[in-house]
This record gives sequence, structure tokens and C-alpha cells, in this order.
Amino acid sequence: MADQRQIVREIFERGVAAADPYQQTAAQIGVLSEVPSQIIAVGKAALKMTEAALDAFPGVPALVVTNYENAKPLDGATVLASGHPVPDENGLAAGQAVIAALSNSTGSVLALISGGGSALLPAPVEGISLAEKAAVNELLLSSGMDITEMNLVRQQLSQIKGGGMLRHAAPHRVTALILSDVIGDDISAIASGPTAPPLGDTAQVRALLQQNGFWDQLPEPVQAHLAQDSVVAELPEHANHLVGSNGQSVAAMAAADAGITTIPTAIEGDVADAARAICVACGHGTTVWGGETTVVLNGDGRGGRNQELALRIALEAKARGWTDWTCLQGGSDGRDGPTDAAGGIVDAGTLDRIAAAGGDIDALLTNNDSYKALEMAGDLLITDATGTNVADLGVMIRR
Repeated sequence: MADQRQIVREIFERGVAAADPYQQTAAQIGVLSEVPSQIIAVGKAALKMTEAALDAFPGVPALVVTNYENAKPLDGATVLASGHPVPDENGLAAGQAVIAALSNSTGSVLALISGGGSALLPAPVEGISLAEKAAVNELLLSSGMDITEMNLVRQQLSQIKGGGMLRHAAPHRVTALILSDVIGDDISAIASGPTAPPLGDTAQVRALLQQNGFWDQLPEPVQAHLAQDSVVAELPEHANHLVGSNGQSVAAMAAADAGITTIPTAIEGDVADAARAICVACGHGTTVWGGETTVVLNGDGRGGRNQELALRIALEAKARGWTDWTCLQGGSDGRDGPTDAAGGIVDAGTLDRIAAAGGDIDALLTNNDSYKALEMAGDLLITDATGTNVADLGVMIRR
């Protein structure tokens, strides 16, 4: 199994490399027709994207907001770090700094957007506190809603999301280079769409939250804000350009060998359903895929969607009688949930190793304790922060 484990990791790393923020940003800088007056970068890939922009436009003021794991000093830029996936006070200060930079811009703005920007840059609308907005975000993360539904809600509670960057920069033009972590690459959903039209209005948010049974769990000021009907205003002049995506990374993984098969549709939805779909699609040989699944939190364990999906694939493979296989499931950003793991590398011996270490896989999954389960098996995928973010990637070798 050691050989297969190394191979799946190398294939995964090809997918991560294909989303290198510096290279992809540098390749697209030519879409700008003039030197920007301000560079603003937000998201997990913000630092590397800014490095490329400053190499092209030295001396242009740059403001970077990224997660703590990726933050480091960068010559020529102001770098701010804030919380992800749960917004924090540093994010609140960063949001105000971005609004000030946009409002004070003297000409066109270059926005560099990547996944994670939604949580990293909280700027609550008037009347809603950071704590109340964070409570909503925690509720969304545990709801089982997909990323587009979550962003629909987040946009209506923010001064930046859903086109807010454009409104604050007006009348100046904003050009955005965007590294997508959203399946389907909907610009309005990536980082909650700070340079794109909003996904909807408050009436749609009310209907969504009531339909999913979460309306009564919202803080009262949030309910009061969402109870007011919003008007989707026309946005100022802008341009959005995609510089990397989950699909591009999956294609790069498939290019590692002529015999690799790709699952043609993104893997989404509940992790248990996703595990079955993956095993149905994986024949003998090597198969790769991308996507972003969801987990409904029932317990208080530690883990993330990739770690839980890896374990559920192990269960599904066992149920099918597979005896020679290895699977890697990981987040391209190197961080899966609130842990230091990107995901897991599992094989036909994973469940036995968990049992030998005294673990009960059913109990561990019921408690959403996928990190502990994989740790018992020695199957955690640890990559450290990668500096990019294009959702999740998977590889299966089956003999």
C-alpha cells in the first residue's frame, strides 16, 4: 500500500500546483488596460496573488487580507490576518480597512479574490454585531446547506459581499482576478461575490432559512434586518476574470497519466451519498475527481468534510468487498475544517487499524470525530497550508 499512497499524494499535489496563485495571476495580469491605483487581495490565496500583482505593478499600494496560517510579511503590501472559518475581531478591522481603501481610491482598483474571503472579511450591516454575524456563520457551517445557499445569506448581512467592493470603489472601475473554490465557478458565490451582483434578496433568504428550519435560531437583530425587503441596485462598471478553478486542477491530475479516469461531474452533497457515488464511479485503475461535499454536524468531535468523506469511502469500499485500493480525499488549501489536516489517505486496512487502536468507527462518525478516527489509523493527510484554494480533490487507485 505504501507505493499506492505515494502515488495518490503525487497526483493530488499536481492538482494543487495547477492552482498556484502566483502563476495563474501573473498569466492574467495582461487583462488590465491601465496601472491600478490600488490593489486589494482577499482570501486564502491572497498573498501569492499579490506577489504576482506587485511584480507587475511595483509601487502600487496593496492591502492583503488572508488567514492566519498563510499570513506573512510582504514587501510593498499591508498584510492583515483574520479568522477562518469563523469570523473574528481582526476580520472586522480588516473589513473596515478594505472599505476605507476602496472609498479612498483615486483610480481603477485591482481586486484579487480567492476562497475563504467570505469569513476573513466580515463587515456587518448596520445594527448587526460581529458576534451575531459569527453566530449566523456557525449555524450555516453546521446546516448542511451548499456554498451557494450559505453565500446567499452572508451577502445580505454584509457591506462587502454581493458587490460591496464595487459600490465602495465607485465611481472607479474594479477589475477582479478570481481563483475559484466554488463548483461551477459562479462568480457571485466565490468569497460571497464582493465584485459581482448579489445572488438574491432578503425575501429569498427568509424563504431559504424558514424552509431549512433555521429562521428561529437567528439572533433577533438578524431577523429584523432580513425582515426588511432589499432592493438589488445596479452595480458600477467592473470586470471579473477567472484565473483558476477546481475543474482545471482535476484536469491537471488526470494529465499525470494517460490511463487516469475522471469522474465527469463534481462530487457534491452529503458525504455519505458522495462516498457511494465515488465508489460506483471508480472502476479498476486510477480515478480522480473534484467537488465540495457537506456534513451535518450531530456531535462535538473534530474533523472536516474531506476527513469524513475519506472514512465513509473506506466503509463503502469494505461493504463492496474491495481488498486492494487506496484513496486520497483532501482540501486544496491544506486545511479541512478547524484542524491541521487537509483530509485523509485511506485504504483497505484503515478500518482495522482504527479498531486495533480501540476506536469504534460508527461512534466516531456519529460524533463527527473524523480527525480522531484517521489519527488512530495513521491516515491523516497533512500538507500544511498550500497558499491556494480551489475546493476539494480526490484520487482513487483500485487494483
